[in-house]
Amino acid sequence: MKSFRDKRRDNRPQHARPEQVRPRDAFAAGRQQAASERREANPADRQDAKQAPRVLARREGVLPAERLPLILEVAPNADYALLDSGAGEKLEQYGPYRIVRPEGQAIWQRALLAKEWERADAIFTGDTDEEGIGRWRFPKQPLGETWPMKHDDIDYLGRFTSFRHVGVFPEQASHWDHMAGLIAAAKRPVKVLNLFGYTGLASLVAARAGAEVTHVDASKKAIGWARENQEMAGLSDKPIRWIVEDAVKFAEREERRGSRYDIVLFDPPAYGRGPKGEVWQLFEDLPSLTDLCRSILTPKPLAVVLTAYSIRASFFAIHALMRDTFAGMGGTVESGELIIREKSAGRALSTSLFSRWVA
Repeated sequence: MKSFRDKRRDNRPQHARPEQVRPRDAFAAGRQQAASERREANPADRQDAKQAPRVLARREGVLPAERLPLILEVAPNADYALLDSGAGEKLEQYGPYRIVRPEGQAIWQRALLAKEWERADAIFTGDTDEEGIGRWRFPKQPLGETWPMKHDDIDYLGRFTSFRHVGVFPEQASHWDHMAGLIAAAKRPVKVLNLFGYTGLASLVAARAGAEVTHVDASKKAIGWARENQEMAGLSDKPIRWIVEDAVKFAEREERRGSRYDIVLFDPPAYGRGPKGEVWQLFEDLPSLTDLCRSILTPKPLAVVLTAYSIRASFFAIHALMRDTFAGMGGTVESGELIIREKSAGRALSTSLFSRWVA
């Protein structure tokens, strides 16, 4: 099926070109497990490409409680700030650098004077489409490809990519904090599965909070970047398995193996292609993936978090899907939007829709 990287088709480019590479792990036990996954897997695993479509039926039971709309907001801080926005662009502060990038939703006018925008250290130019390839212009002086960044005392690398992204999506901080709280409050071993994990900030937050993490992404480059971030953060001793794999196929194998997780994060693309030409369409394939995520939960799960970027829909759509999928499980489905609060005029820039089931 797909892996489709995603991210950034919708909001993360490199996953648009998934690569087939054997799983690799970051800690000793995981390394041994990854090396044997292909040998020990059920023979049916080798028939993934021919596997019949997942048969869906409406779940029986009482629907979870609901909380909506829930607007999760990220405010400016010392590590990141949306300084200003307008006229189809946004001015952001990432650590030491001011960066200008396209932003289609910024249909209002800029609040800051032109001279403030002209102080930018890096400006993305070229195709303004999410998947469009462009380049960075450095008005003051040439900058290196990477630079050190920090989130809540977790060090990581920012990177100027040809798809306008820099390796972190600050609006996700609300989910990261919520997840860390669930892990700490559980007071027991917690297993987290991060599908379409990109450069690993969510995985690092979960691992630091005490969870055992499996991070899956189809892009070898993204996984390499994530492992760099783990080293930079000083979390190399934490149990994180880094898996280069199609996220959906990996989850299907975990279901057959009986592997289960307490928290599942998934951030699928709006559209993508797998390594063998498979096509992923969010509205067609998301119901099956959501059902699959439920099937790989432990008997006492904590949460499932879905984020959807760059789709023309209301959060009510994914909210209804999540409530139906988790019927009979109890808990609450919370849905809404992730926003970043602008520093200049206090306007809210919406970045994505989300829906999460919490036990």
